[in-house]
Amino acid sequence: MNRVDWIGFIGVFLILLAYILNIFGKLERNDLRFILFNLIGAGLACYASVLMDYMPFVLLEGVWVLVSVIALLKYIKRQGKNTSVN
Repeated sequence: MNRVDWIGFIGVFLILLAYILNIFGKLERNDLRFILFNLIGAGLACYASVLMDYMPFVLLEGVWVLVSVIALLKYIKRQGKNTSVN
């Protein structure tokens, strides 16, 4: 495997790991680790797709990154509300 393959493989692995851990009840979808696995994984997979010049997956993974960033911002906002209440 070349460098691009490894980048894509690691990215896809992180996305699948988040999904599998969620299905088996080990991570909730609003858990920071779940969000970060998806964000980093999609970012790596998107980057690998850019390097391969494969636009369908650039679009797919790019949207996945965007959705993960929104989830991360919601998580941060929730954490801010929880600390200001205490």
